[in-house]
Amino acid sequence: MSDNTTHPERCRCCGTMSVHRRLLDQDPGYARRRSRIEEHAFRAMRGTIVQRPGCTRIPVVVHVVYNTDEQNISREQIDSQIEILNEDFRKTNADISTVPAPFAPVAADARLLFALATSDPDGNPTDGITRTRTDVSGFVDDDKVKADASGGKDAWPADEYLNIWVCPLSGGLLGYAQFPGGPAATDGVVVTYTGFGNMGTARAPFDLGRTTTHEIGHWLNLFHIWGDDGTGCSGSDFVDDTPNQGGANLGKPTFPKVSCDNGPDGDMFMNYMDYVDDDTMVMFTEGQVARMQACLDGPRSAIGEMVSCTPLHPKALPKDTPKEFTKEPPKERPKDNPKEFVKEPVKESVKEGPKDLIKDGPKDGVKDGIKDGIKDGIKDGGKELPKDNPKDFGKDPGLEPGKWKPLDPPPKQIFEVPTKQLVEGPVGGKQAFENPLPGGWGNQPVQPMQPMQPVQPLQPFVLATGQAPSGASLKPPVADGGGEQDQSQALLGEYAQLLAQYAQLYQQGMLDQQGMLAWQQAWAAYVQLGGR
Repeated sequence: MSDNTTHPERCRCCGTMSVHRRLLDQDPGYARRRSRIEEHAFRAMRGTIVQRPGCTRIPVVVHVVYNTDEQNISREQIDSQIEILNEDFRKTNADISTVPAPFAPVAADARLLFALATSDPDGNPTDGITRTRTDVSGFVDDDKVKADASGGKDAWPADEYLNIWVCPLSGGLLGYAQFPGGPAATDGVVVTYTGFGNMGTARAPFDLGRTTTHEIGHWLNLFHIWGDDGTGCSGSDFVDDTPNQGGANLGKPTFPKVSCDNGPDGDMFMNYMDYVDDDTMVMFTEGQVARMQACLDGPRSAIGEMVSCTPLHPKALPKDTPKEFTKEPPKERPKDNPKEFVKEPVKESVKEGPKDLIKDGPKDGVKDGIKDGIKDGIKDGGKELPKDNPKDFGKDPGLEPGKWKPLDPPPKQIFEVPTKQLVEGPVGGKQAFENPLPGGWGNQPVQPMQPMQPVQPLQPFVLATGQAPSGASLKPPVADGGGEQDQSQALLGEYAQLLAQYAQLYQQGMLDQQGMLAWQQAWAAYVQLGGR
């Protein structure tokens, strides 16, 4: 294979860190928001925050901005990229089998699905694609492609859609993304038209759609795997299960590739967040998944809908099946064969089960939730559900501890969000700053629901794995001078909120076997915390 140092056109070039540093320099608010986001990620990855169950489906709008007819890529090419994303983020990509044995145990399913939007911001039907001809022959990472006024295309609302701009990029730039916490008007991912999808204008060695996978990783708060410190060994991507490595890898390295004393296994160069060729990057790790899920439960909690990770039969299916059994047997059996024998079990199994669940469980809690602002989160088959987030983010540093005062909820949001926050970051520093992020991270009264089957007591767990997090404790760490009892009550409230969500998912027929097990584990943890 050719040496990448002598063929710069074959080198992967991502402009995300350039955008990140520019925003840090120009926008003081961005630095404060990033500090808060990193605190949330830090706590989530240590098991003090319960992750959402199931998968998250994210609506995508692809803005095709083209200068020549060739750059106006086809619908088929766009569809190929969506399919690649769904494979890569669900760990169903065929080349996952190439992961070296030492790294295979940490390769993980991110539980994310992507689909082109079916309605635009005005509620009109759409195919999820916009097309804009431009006079600009090549864009760079200055975000001009993201605005009509500068030859690009305005973003759709960033709290409802993942915006992806596909356009000609200059200077060997393959793509770039904006980390969570940046301006809404420029939020999203940019990819060159020669690195998008796996057909049409896609060109080797970046012709398998992995540039978009890489950039969406950034959009979900993942850093480059080497820690963005050049070729040194002091940088960090804030993920424990990715080995420290000395700079980016290019092309197709041979395993093991040792750097920074990380032998015998060396660099995890086959990770999507390195710089290798498309056919060499094939995996995310469990730690990276936890970080992405923390992003979805925090700064990007407003986007997407929670769905089952495994296909389920429609809820109405059981009603149709018993009809066939009630009609056919009487034709072949004697007339005196009791009809009740056929009908009554069907009635109990199909109709009475869900009624009992609601009657004995979270009926009042759901009703109260609707009245208090969760109506949008449980209607239409559970398209939107409240997110489980830390109570610490609901504190106002302008008030005394224990006297936090929430403001009225903003439009289209589920929870109350205070204007200011007091957060103690991972390094111990305290910062008070405004919270302009979309999505509410707050409290709602809920009625916890016990699962249908008794379980043995378990430790609190992270739903991404269904297991207790390493070092997890029933008593979360004390923050901002609050008492241990207050923190336990806060965690108890989070579990109560989660249990109410499980009950809703069960009612809507969206819980598979894995979801039922997670519900049971959450109930056990809730009881251990003192819940009843």
